[in-house]
Parts: sequence; C-alpha cells; structure tokens
Amino acid sequence: MPLTNAPDLTKRAPRSARVRLGGYVILPRMLDKGRATIAGTNGDYHYDCPMDQRFLSFVGIDAAALKEQLATGAGDGEILNWILANGKHPRTDGEIRSWTETATERTPGDPESRTYFNDIQVKCAPLREDICTWFDLLDADDHVSYGGLA
Repeated sequence: MPLTNAPDLTKRAPRSARVRLGGYVILPRMLDKGRATIAGTNGDYHYDCPMDQRFLSFVGIDAAALKEQLATGAGDGEILNWILANGKHPRTDGEIRSWTETATERTPGDPESRTYFNDIQVKCAPLREDICTWFDLLDADDHVSYGGLA
C-alpha cells in the first residue's frame, strides 16, 4: 500500500497536539509528522521529538516500529489498533484520561526548558499573555508559521 496519506508539512501544520485519537492527545500530530517524514515533506517538524517520546514511553511503543507501520500506508484507526495490540503498557481508559489531562496542561519544568519556551513565544506571539502550556505554544507557533497573525 503506497503512502498516499502523508501531509505536506511544508504547506500546512500537523494536527494540533490537542487532537485526540483513542483518547490520546499528541498521537494524531505525531502520526502526521511520521508520515510526512517518510514522504520527505516534514519541513521543520521532527518525528520522535521529546513530546512524541512521552507518548511512546507511556504506551510502550518504539518510534522506529511505529514508523514502519506508518510506511505501510495504514490509516489512523489501523495505527491505533496496532498500538493497542503491540504496546508494552496497556492502559485503562482512566489512565489514558489522566495522562491526557497531564500532557495537555504540561508546562516547562526546568530553567532550560523555560528559556526555550520563552524564546519561541517571543518569536511567534510576543504580546500574548495566554500562552502557558506546551500545547498553547505549539498552536501559536503553527498558526504564525503558516501566515496567521500573532
């Protein structure tokens, strides 16, 4: 099956980290980045970044193994089923909800991360006071990167 479902991230942002698949945040965005990486259309986006690694660690899936599955052209539902069948850490609905809430509210946890966060915010939305979480920052950066106003 050819990889025809790869987004061109040089032309549009991946899905927001807030978008859920199987109750998991981050996953749809990671799938977009993985497919685009395989197709060579990932632009400045990185598959298996620290945020992706948090998800992969939570479910117990290897990034390279997931990328192999994406290369088959499998859709989101098929990939979710593969993760559920192959993850080393099966999770209950409650664990998924708790992890998702924590991930959604995650903020920089150390001075180095805070500096990195602030540097990006200064570039994409210097006047906004509502950017507190990593997801807030990603959404603002994606918006501005593709022509939106800060």
